[in-house]
Amino acid sequence: MTDLKSAPSPLFLREEELRQGIELMFFAYRYFTSDPDAILKRYQFGRAHHRVVHFVGRNPGITVAELLSILSITKQSLSRVLSTLVEQGFIEQRPGTKDRRQRLLSLTEKGQALEDELASPQKGRVARAYREAGAEAVEGYRKVLLGLIDAEDREEILSRIIKP
Repeated sequence: MTDLKSAPSPLFLREEELRQGIELMFFAYRYFTSDPDAILKRYQFGRAHHRVVHFVGRNPGITVAELLSILSITKQSLSRVLSTLVEQGFIEQRPGTKDRRQRLLSLTEKGQALEDELASPQKGRVARAYREAGAEAVEGYRKVLLGLIDAEDREEILSRIIKP
């Protein structure tokens, strides 16, 4: 791996350092999404489908309202994507146990297979990067990512991603 700087710069908040960080984020995102994008194309799905499959897979029985909150999108946008995934058998909906008006979402076997296929190359990239960077860098990376999230939302997001 190319060393961007031989030693950490005490001037890491300079304009150029910030610009490099932003550019690296754009390039990393391009590579992080490239493998799933190729898979999604086979199904004629987009990244919105991927996000729905991911979060339903990570939160079986999630309500539509909770999913809307996580994705921070409109009901109309979610409805289009969710309808396709339900119609094609990737996600199942069932009524809530306490409130029958609620729709609880879970991946079907077919949906779980798609989620696994989409996540596999991303897990590989993250695992490789973590191995190359080392434990201390991984912890620093997590701190940076958390720092990019608005302070008032960090605890809620952490509670959603850290599974017991």
